[in-house]
Amino acid sequence: EGESGRKKINEYTRYATVALCIFQSWFYMRILVGSDLIRDEFLVGPPGEQHLPLAWQLTAVLTMTAGTTFLMWLGEQIDEYGIGNGISLLIMAGILARMPSAAYQLLKPMITDGIELSGSGGTIGVDKLLVLGAMFVGVIFGVVFITQGQRRIPTQSAKHVRGRRVYGGTRQYLPLRVNQAGVMPIIFASSLLLFPSVLFQWLAKVDWTSDFWRNLWNAFNASFQRGESYLYNLMYVGLIYFFCYFWTAITFNPKDMADNLKNYGTFIPGHRPGRRTADYLEKVMVRITYVGAGFLALVAIIPTLVATWMGVSWGVASFFGGTG
Repeated sequence: EGESGRKKINEYTRYATVALCIFQSWFYMRILVGSDLIRDEFLVGPPGEQHLPLAWQLTAVLTMTAGTTFLMWLGEQIDEYGIGNGISLLIMAGILARMPSAAYQLLKPMITDGIELSGSGGTIGVDKLLVLGAMFVGVIFGVVFITQGQRRIPTQSAKHVRGRRVYGGTRQYLPLRVNQAGVMPIIFASSLLLFPSVLFQWLAKVDWTSDFWRNLWNAFNASFQRGESYLYNLMYVGLIYFFCYFWTAITFNPKDMADNLKNYGTFIPGHRPGRRTADYLEKVMVRITYVGAGFLALVAIIPTLVATWMGVSWGVASFFGGTG
């Protein structure tokens, strides 16, 4: 219902965001506990049965939820007062803030061990540095190129006469983005793949689990570690393809687009207005989404390849793909 409808949808989105923050922050806290990243003074109970107090857990969950809600509000203010892409700017700022640390981590071996022609024993040489720099520029170029890529569908507007003048009859084009989903499929896929690891870690630590099941859960957990298994990478690529089509199906409605073209007296040459036009637009979108999803999958896998093949730490390799 116009502006009022958009405001109501935004209101529902905020409520869903808070609920998701509470759920995800609890999981994040459990990951910290399972990884032994919580210090001993926060734990209570006898040795071997130590646990976090309920008040501490509630404080941690509410703190993370409140912080994320504040960031959501801040992003909306950036959107409202003219800059736009508020949340994306905040995410970009968080990524860029890690670049000095990653650069120091990358260049530290060269500073301490001296400049070498080739890196060995985990050090980074000049040749690797040049390759990483060229790859960084190439990845950025590819991301911009695919993000701006369009499949232009030619359209023809019908002629109509008003008085002694003839209007319409012009040829234009309908731009369809190759990467309609943006970076969202990568975010969804990487977030969803956290849950199997958390689940298997929890199952491996259950008291009633025998050694056989404990070893089995640990093996499954190892299979879902990022950058360390082919299973993780295969599922990562599969989820990216799924969410690309899922997000495109939500944001792109060929039937509405065909009806709008018909109402404005515009048609696609060779295709009748209405259902035939909608079927044609859907077929084109399915094909170009396949290419866009393949590019996103490649960008998501590049950090793993850089970290594995070139011996670069994950903190540096993460800038070569995904949201980075």
